[in-house]
Amino acid sequence: MPLARRIPKRGFSNYPFKKEYAIVNVDRLNVFEDGTEVTPELLLETDIVSKAKDGIKILGNGELEKKLTVKANKISKSAEEKIVSKGGSAEVI
Repeated sequence: MPLARRIPKRGFSNYPFKKEYAIVNVDRLNVFEDGTEVTPELLLETDIVSKAKDGIKILGNGELEKKLTVKANKISKSAEEKIVSKGGSAEVI
């Protein structure tokens, strides 16, 4: 029998190690007051995110109308540009 048929056919799946992030778009952050420090704990308290999963990722969909300090596990480039353009700051924790 050929070697290729004798060797067991088992593969590797990265699924158990996959990270899932809770996604928040920039326009959802308009509910906070000017100058607020937005953290994952605050997002959970205000029910913007139901579960933190492996972290929180801020995406740049929509427009931001307030000056905020955003701290999240991941922040997209477009979201960071929108936050900084309004005079706020974005920090990856």
